[in-house]
Amino acid sequence: METLLAEAPVAKDHNAYAVQALYNEFGRESFVVQVCADDIPTLWIKAELLVGVMKFLKPRFCMLYDLFGIDERTRVHRSDQPSADFTVVYQLLSIKRNDDLRIKVALQESDLNLPSIIDVWPNANWYEREAWDMFGVVFKGHPTLFRILLPPTWEGHALRKDHPARATEMGPFEMGDERVEREQEALRFRPEDWGMETKDEDNEYMFLNLGPNHPSVHGVFRIALQLDGEVIKDSVPDIGYHHRGAEKMGERQTWHTYIPYTDRIDYLAGVMNNLAYVQAVELLAGIKVPDRAKVIRIMLAELFRISSHLVFYGTFVQDVGQMSPVFYMFADRERLFGIVEAITGGRMHPAWFRIGGVTADLPNGWEKLIRDFIDSMPARLDHYDKMAMQNKILKDRTVGVGVYTQSEALDWGITGPGLRATGSDWDLRKTRPYNSGYDQFDFEVPTAENGDCYDRAVVRIEEMRQSLRIIRQCIDNMPAGPYKSDHSLTTPPPKERTMQDIETLIHHFLNVTWGPVIPQGEASVMLEATKGINSYHLVSDGGTNSYRTRIRTPSFPHLQQIPLISNGLMIPDLIAIIASIDFVMADVDR
Repeated sequence: METLLAEAPVAKDHNAYAVQALYNEFGRESFVVQVCADDIPTLWIKAELLVGVMKFLKPRFCMLYDLFGIDERTRVHRSDQPSADFTVVYQLLSIKRNDDLRIKVALQESDLNLPSIIDVWPNANWYEREAWDMFGVVFKGHPTLFRILLPPTWEGHALRKDHPARATEMGPFEMGDERVEREQEALRFRPEDWGMETKDEDNEYMFLNLGPNHPSVHGVFRIALQLDGEVIKDSVPDIGYHHRGAEKMGERQTWHTYIPYTDRIDYLAGVMNNLAYVQAVELLAGIKVPDRAKVIRIMLAELFRISSHLVFYGTFVQDVGQMSPVFYMFADRERLFGIVEAITGGRMHPAWFRIGGVTADLPNGWEKLIRDFIDSMPARLDHYDKMAMQNKILKDRTVGVGVYTQSEALDWGITGPGLRATGSDWDLRKTRPYNSGYDQFDFEVPTAENGDCYDRAVVRIEEMRQSLRIIRQCIDNMPAGPYKSDHSLTTPPPKERTMQDIETLIHHFLNVTWGPVIPQGEASVMLEATKGINSYHLVSDGGTNSYRTRIRTPSFPHLQQIPLISNGLMIPDLIAIIASIDFVMADVDR
């Protein structure tokens, strides 16, 4: 990094405490301040200060929220930032003060080395592996710096700008006998690579693959288990089998044509996937969303929260031995999909939110459809509670199993119902309503105390009741007015005017085909998704598509914690733990 400038912009006032503390400890000249569209204080530091700064910040920020890389080599608009070929970004979260801090480290291509911060935040493990896998950044001191999302035999680092973005840009793919053998050998689990021993003085351990094609692991997810008899001594979660390059796709699609891709991240969350993305774009572009569009978004998001939690509920009780409930709950989900289809034209993946609002206004009859559904659901949930949650076998299988404390949850990046099951009432819909209008709604944040499998289910079930409460308020208080902003970057000129002057015709054509040109800058928007906090960090270089699209999903850190809460238990306990986490592999692998 070049000499850091002393003449820096003033950091955001609400986080002056943390920023000023850093200045006092390390000297103001050690930092360069970058102003971002999201107003999150962003400080650049030298690589040699990283560990010291992170240790200093740990008592002030309870969570390493995200860690990712950026290839800066082809970026044009970054005159306010230190010289860098690559950047590693650390985003920290304080629940106590409800604020964030972003630390950036500039790296040159000739020296892509940083110290690992696993000793400070344990959840940095997978994030550092991902940054090495995708960008080639080496984290010194990392115990297992292996591929995590791409196959072990992959060549290159896929999120670098010089790596192909489409299969058509690569050579012909061949899968001969030699390659098959090489790929199979690469998948061989070697305990010593993970610091495990095959035996000790008293025991000879067995190693068992659970997945990646086993129904209880909820997708293409593999866990290599080290077993002492029937007891789990250690485990290694293995992900990446569902990786589709969603972040790479964000670099090649235009701002508006990328919206359908977001639907496929947490594919159970439907339009809720769109919300974080379009809000980040709106923040960069300065687009204000009409009130009616905000309430429609909330209503659809909460419908999908119920849909996702119904899938969790049914599969959770099925995994611990009950067969009937899942059929009842999926029937409710089908009713809900009928409503979603009537409003949006799609079911699971409607891709219905747009930059600046939603695709279309609510159709005739929407109110009766939704009101009939929410009127019938409370009694259904009461019935399910008697059928499932009060069942003695389910309680025996889940109460006191897979326990973690609130402190452990924060250390490992756990958010959403998984965190609230430890007693925390942290819910972004209450603490920072992310410009959606949740602050205008009356609802409670469900919590539990024990942090076990049972409590994680209890929280999600009560969240469905609260979602019904929010949806009812949407129906009763739906604002009048437009369903989409009239901002020039989101709404083309009226079609009838395109036949009157060439300038309007050109504007309409470019807005529809290429999409808007979003002002250069960076912004990240968090939202309370179905499985925890989801966010998109977008970097615009002043073009028609994103320069860097970073998708922070809740399921990624949640799976990383499995060894902590399963070691010492038995395989049936692990099945209950996996079911209680509520993840989908598309949300993990992206």
